[in-house]
Amino acid sequence: MTDYHVHTTYCDGVSGAEDVVVSAIKKGVRILGFSGHSFNVYDGTYCMDRDTTAYREEISALRERYKDKITILCGIERDKTTKELDAEFDFVIGSVHHVVVNGEDIPVDNTPELLKDGIDRLLGGDIYAFCERYYDDVATLAEEIRPDIIGHFDLITKFTEKGFPIDGENPRYVAAYTKAIERIVPLGIPFEINTGAISRGYRTTPYPSLSIIKKISEMGGKFILTSDSHAANTICFEFLKWRKTAEELGLTVLDELSLRKN
Repeated sequence: MTDYHVHTTYCDGVSGAEDVVVSAIKKGVRILGFSGHSFNVYDGTYCMDRDTTAYREEISALRERYKDKITILCGIERDKTTKELDAEFDFVIGSVHHVVVNGEDIPVDNTPELLKDGIDRLLGGDIYAFCERYYDDVATLAEEIRPDIIGHFDLITKFTEKGFPIDGENPRYVAAYTKAIERIVPLGIPFEINTGAISRGYRTTPYPSLSIIKKISEMGGKFILTSDSHAANTICFEFLKWRKTAEELGLTVLDELSLRKN
């Protein structure tokens, strides 16, 4: 197994990096990719500092210490609001956590209350205008930085199973994500099948939804399983279940990234 989306106490994870490595080895993980959140000018509570020296040095030390047992990579989850990085990383996940409107941000996945407030204040309550901006941002990020992975493509639906009113069948919503997929697939970047919201109790299915997964596949897109783990015990969460589902759907699922050294 491989898992390229893992967080630690360097950002909003709850486990130290070495605890994560030890857990991954016990689970038989072959490649472990750390992916700390890049600095975000709109919200510094969940991400790393601008200077990632300590993070990179510890991951490097762990790579050497456990090199006979596991391959460890030092990556970053880069947000659209990140204008520059302070170093090179082994791989980059491209994600959108904030939609910026007229210089103010709408936090996508913090709480449903903050999400609703932002949509009401900045977009007149038009939920689908927000969805259109979000998916355009995801596609633009992919085009601008060419990440190695597209992170949790439909993150804006984090709270829908808890009642947040985004209708996945709404024509504006479908059109918004379809346009984004059309822009991203030709870039050859795999989309995550991300089980993180399942392990944290927000969803019962991965990001993206099964209907979006099918659309990506129909358009020739490919995938990679990731856990978006924020704790040592959720590495590779439910991978066997969702790999089986992917096989049943006939998806192209990578086990290992062909890294482009962003």
